[in-house]
Amino acid sequence: VVYEQEGVFIHSSCGKNDDQDNLIAGILRVIEKENEVVVDWRPLDETLDTSNILCAGKDSSSVVEWTQTPKEKCSRGADRPSSYEAEWDMVTTVSFKKKPHSNGDATTHANGESRWSFLFSLTDLKSIKQNKEGMGWSYLVFCLKDDVKLPALHFHHGDSKPLIKCLEKHVALNESPHDERVLLVKTQKSLSQSFENLFDEPSYGLLQKWKKDPYIVTMGKFSKVTNYIVGSLRSSDPSNQRRPPSEMADFLNDTIPGLKINQQEEPGFEVITRIDLGKQPEVSRREPVSAEEWAKNMDSEGRILDVDYIKRLIFKGGLCHTLRKEAWKFLLGYFPWNSTKEERANLQKRKTDEYFRMKLQWKSVSEEQEKRNSRLRDYRSLIEKDVNRTDRTNKFYEGEDNPGLILLHDILMTYCMYDFDLGYVQGMSDLLSPVLYVMENEVDAFWCFVSYMDQMHQNFEEQMQGMKTQLIQLSHLLRLLDSGFCSYLESQDSGYLYFCFRWLLIRFKREFSFQDILRLWEVMWTELPCQNFHLLLCCAILESEKQQIMDKHYGFNEILKHINELSMKIDVEYILCKAEAISMQMMNCKELPQTVSEILGIENSSVTPDSDTGEDESGAELSCPTSLYQSISAPVTAANGTRDGAQQMAETQSLTPA
Repeated sequence: VVYEQEGVFIHSSCGKNDDQDNLIAGILRVIEKENEVVVDWRPLDETLDTSNILCAGKDSSSVVEWTQTPKEKCSRGADRPSSYEAEWDMVTTVSFKKKPHSNGDATTHANGESRWSFLFSLTDLKSIKQNKEGMGWSYLVFCLKDDVKLPALHFHHGDSKPLIKCLEKHVALNESPHDERVLLVKTQKSLSQSFENLFDEPSYGLLQKWKKDPYIVTMGKFSKVTNYIVGSLRSSDPSNQRRPPSEMADFLNDTIPGLKINQQEEPGFEVITRIDLGKQPEVSRREPVSAEEWAKNMDSEGRILDVDYIKRLIFKGGLCHTLRKEAWKFLLGYFPWNSTKEERANLQKRKTDEYFRMKLQWKSVSEEQEKRNSRLRDYRSLIEKDVNRTDRTNKFYEGEDNPGLILLHDILMTYCMYDFDLGYVQGMSDLLSPVLYVMENEVDAFWCFVSYMDQMHQNFEEQMQGMKTQLIQLSHLLRLLDSGFCSYLESQDSGYLYFCFRWLLIRFKREFSFQDILRLWEVMWTELPCQNFHLLLCCAILESEKQQIMDKHYGFNEILKHINELSMKIDVEYILCKAEAISMQMMNCKELPQTVSEILGIENSSVTPDSDTGEDESGAELSCPTSLYQSISAPVTAANGTRDGAQQMAETQSLTPA
C-alpha cells in the first residue's frame, strides 16, 4: 500500500442536504502489486452488498457480473476478507450500474442507499477531474478508458493533492487544454510498463495491447502469450482456420505502420526469382585476441598500428576478458582508433567533467521541482523498476543495495539528461548492463553506452522506424537465402518474422548467456564482414531451426513458441560461423539483388576478374565486394601472431573476387 486515506466519501444523493444517510464513508488506497498499480476504494461499512457490483474483466469489451445468492452472502461472513480479496484479484475495472434482478428491482440497503466498492488498474485510467480550489470539500472523479465514470470521491479529511502526487509516480498526468480541472493520462508508446499481467487476459484484450505496443509484449516471456494471440488471429470457424495473408498484412501494418513485406500468394506463381547462392563454405574461428597480440599492434605512443587487422582478429575470435575494458572503448567509438595514450587520457578528463555536470542536473532537482516535471518522474520510476530486474543473477548485480545497481540507475538517469527527448525506454537497461560489467567505471560505461545507443537509437523511437527497417531487411535476406522456408513461414501467418522482434530490439541480449553476449557484441562492433551482420545472425539461427519447423509442420503458435524457447540454448560460436558463411555466400554471388547489396553495404564494382567493362554477357553489373571479401578471407594471423606491412600488402594484392 503506497497511499491510504480514510474519510473519503461517496455522496450517494447529490443535490440533497449532506446528512449522514446520504454519505458513504470509505478508505481509498493505492496498491502497488508485482505487475500493476491499482486504486481501491472500499466502504467502512462491512455489510456492503456486493451483488450490485458489475466487474469489467481485464478485457473491457466484456463485462462479467459478480453475483451471490442470499445464502452465499450469509455463509461467507466470517471468511469474507480473504475470499473478497481473491475475487477482486481477478478484477481491474468496475462499471457502476445497478444489476437488474429478475423482479426488475435494484437491490438496496435498509436505509435505501446503494453501497459501492471499486478497484481499477492505473493502465485503465483515462482522466481525473478535480474541483476548483476553495470550492468546499476537495473531490475528484476517475474516468476510465472505456468512458466509465466512477462516483465522485469527496475528501472530508484533508485534500486530494497527496493522492495526485502518488499517482504521478506511476502515470504521467497533464492538464487538459480544454478544462484546467481535468488531468489527462498521457499515453506513451515507449516500453513503459511491465507486461506480465497481460498473460491472464482473454485473447482479444491481449491482441489489442500487442497491437498497441508490441515492445511491451515482446520483452516478456513470449511463449506464454502465443496461445492467446493465435486465438485472435485465427477464425473461430473450423472451415477457415487461417486468416488470409491480406488480413495478416492489415494486422501487422496496424501494429507497425509502414511495415511492407511482400506476402503475395497466387497459385502457380512465385514472386521471387530463385538465385543459386552455391554451397556455404566451411568457416572456422580462432582463439580470442590476447593481451600480447593487442600490445604488439600498438606503437610507443599508444596508437593502434593496423586498425583493420586488429578488427579482423576480433571478428574471428573475440577478445580475452582482460582486454575488453580497453578494446571496447575503441570498438564503440568512445576512443578514436588513431588516438595516442595521452590524447585518450585528456579525453577521459573532459568526458568525466561533462558526465558529472549532467549527473548533477538530475541529482539537484528538488522534490518541489520534480512535482512539476512529469517526464522526469516517469523516467525515474521506469528506471527504478527495470534496474531491479536487470541481470540480478549475475554476481555483479545480485543482492540488495548492490553498488552495481546504483551505478546502473545513475547512468540511465544521466542518459535522460543527455538525450531528454528519448529519455529512458524499457530495454535500454539490457544494453547498458554488459557495458557497465566490463568497464567497472561509471564514466567510461556511460560514454560507451552513449555510443552504443547512437547505433540503437532508432530501435527505441516512438515511430519504431529502426524496427520496421530491420524486419523488412531481414525478410529480403531470408528470402534470398531460402525462399522455400519463407514461403512456409508465410503459409503459417509467420512471414513477418515478428518472433525476431526481441532479437533485433536488444541485440540478442536475452537469447544468449551473459558471457556469450560479451563475445557476440564485440564481434558485431567490428562492423565486419559487412553492414547489418546482426541480420545474418538472425538468418543463421532461423536456418538452423528450419528443418525442425518444417518437418514437424509447426503452425503459427508452435513457431512462436519454438523460437522463444531457443533462449539460452544457442551455441554462439556455431552461429557466428554460420552467419559468416552466409555472408561469404552472398558476397560471392554474381547475381546478388541490388536490395540485398544495399542492405549488406556491398558496392557494385565496375571491374570483374575477366572483364574491364563491369558487365557480363547480358550487360548486367556484377557485384565485386573486394574489400569485404578480403576482410573475411585474408589470413588473420601468422605463426607468431603478427604480420609486417609487406606481408599484409602481399596478401591484399593476391586476393581477387570470386
